[in-house]
Amino acid sequence: MSSETGPGAPSPADAEGIGLPGHDAPDSFAGGVIKSMGLVFGDIGTSPIYTFTVIFALLKPTPANIVGVASLILWTMTILVMVQYAWLAMSLSHKGEGGTIVLKEILVQICRSKRVCALVGALSILGVSLLLGDGVITPAISILSAVEGAVLIPGFEGLSQGVLIFVAALIAIGLFLFQKKGTDRVGKTFGPLMAVWFCALTASGLVSISGTPGILRAVSPLYGLAFVRDNGMAAFFVLSEVILCATGGEALYADMGHLGRRPILHAWGFVFPALVVNYLGQAAYLSRNPLTKNVLFEMVKSQIHVLYIPFLILTILATVVASQAMISGVYSIVYQGITTRLLPLMKVDYTSSHMKSQIYIGSINWSLMVAVLFIMLIFRRSENLAAAYGLAVTGTMAITGIMMILIFFLRGKKALMAVSIGVTAVDLLFLFSNINKIPHGGYWSLILASFPLVTILIWTNGQRQLYRSLMPLSWEAFIISYREIYDSCRRISGTALFFTRELRVIPPYIVHCMFRSNILYDRNVFISITRTEEPGGMESVLQPDLEPGLDGLEVKAGYMEVIDLEAMLREHGIKEKVIFYGVEDIATENFAWRIFSAIKKLTPNFVQFYKLPTMKLQGVVTRVEM
Repeated sequence: MSSETGPGAPSPADAEGIGLPGHDAPDSFAGGVIKSMGLVFGDIGTSPIYTFTVIFALLKPTPANIVGVASLILWTMTILVMVQYAWLAMSLSHKGEGGTIVLKEILVQICRSKRVCALVGALSILGVSLLLGDGVITPAISILSAVEGAVLIPGFEGLSQGVLIFVAALIAIGLFLFQKKGTDRVGKTFGPLMAVWFCALTASGLVSISGTPGILRAVSPLYGLAFVRDNGMAAFFVLSEVILCATGGEALYADMGHLGRRPILHAWGFVFPALVVNYLGQAAYLSRNPLTKNVLFEMVKSQIHVLYIPFLILTILATVVASQAMISGVYSIVYQGITTRLLPLMKVDYTSSHMKSQIYIGSINWSLMVAVLFIMLIFRRSENLAAAYGLAVTGTMAITGIMMILIFFLRGKKALMAVSIGVTAVDLLFLFSNINKIPHGGYWSLILASFPLVTILIWTNGQRQLYRSLMPLSWEAFIISYREIYDSCRRISGTALFFTRELRVIPPYIVHCMFRSNILYDRNVFISITRTEEPGGMESVLQPDLEPGLDGLEVKAGYMEVIDLEAMLREHGIKEKVIFYGVEDIATENFAWRIFSAIKKLTPNFVQFYKLPTMKLQGVVTRVEM
């Protein structure tokens, strides 16, 4: 079932309804952990495929460099993923949801300064835009990097890059086609696969470490600090590639609404050791084989030559999961943007009966697919994509850090604020190191982020301007004119329905219909529909005789409830003859407002989501000069 959010929106429940047979039962502990691996940890879980390879394509693989980089990778994951997201960010949620917009909502509630609130709003918009832009690069680099491992198969060494891109594109298309099944089903499918992937990473890492156990000294942060001290500015630039190990860490927080906090944290308890062991294993293998070009694939091939092809297939499937984790995160962000009115209304399909954030947004899905295919064709190789990767991630992390500092400061939690300051300083260090990527492809991160950024700015400012142009009429002023016209004009027999957000706030289309066009029925019913924060429960209250010939019907329903409006009307003895709703016709010479007008026309109107008889619907057009 499709849904619209906001007041007067249709139900976000799925087509089966609430509590009917055939619904998924709540996940068990093990089920939630496995599903988290499929939905949340795909991106960070596949970072070992390319992180070491990209870094040592730029850096000489000396023993000191290998140990130093391994140490930096382990502590980057610890600080930016473990501390920033698993501990600090995930302690900040709103009704089970996480993400940049949620931090903004928390801050708006506790902030008293208008300037700080304006800063928070700007940061949240920028953070959302960067993360949405990052959602394009992640599937492209993950799938391409895995497919490129095919050149190590005997007989396939001569595969052209064009063929590899074609295969990667087919895999990406298949992934986006699968999204309609819903993230709940996707998680059940991909979760067990990722569990096998992390076991494979752990096993290959342990085998490699056993050959060079001295690599375990990289666990000490002193070796990472020594690398930075000895290499100076070169080490600063290396940080822009080290951050690749933590990409996807933000999905822990963004995907909270899909699975809940506990399953994600418990899954991280398995994922983090697997990643640590594998990175140490790659460092050990590289120290023994300094001429290695593709570290993970060559390490595994040297260990289990016969099983290399199954491992490559597993790798490709794991990168599909990595893409899925980011896609799910994008859905969450867009959904939150719709409900907080940062983004225009979109058709939303709810794919689970027990978790409202398990959703599918078709327009976003197909837009992402086109953008991912475009980026694959532009960059062609995963190492080229690495040059563009990281800027958006570090920008998002830094914004998250700043907002956490403000929240903990305003709540008086000084210890957590101090930790957040330290973490944010690390975020900013990585962000500045990634600025050097801008002329080498990093500008694509900014271009991709500019599309949602411009959309948000045009939509939010356009809505404000439209509201100023269409000021609703107060109840008192409406009643004076209504009494005069109801007694004096010739009324039409029957009942007319009018939709309004609040019963006593009159939208302009009603004024236009009743007072300017003299369309007044014997019985006129204002209908207000609002959604509560609870999943269930529905209440409808008829307020008769607000004025002669004027009634009100106020409906309050949980966000998972399906509203059968026609049945509700019959229950209250309302048999409508016609149903009126407002449509704005925007006239403007301003280029931005023209875009806003186009978005408004493409935006679904809420009346089409109700099973209302089409023959009774009458749209009342109000011309607006902007």
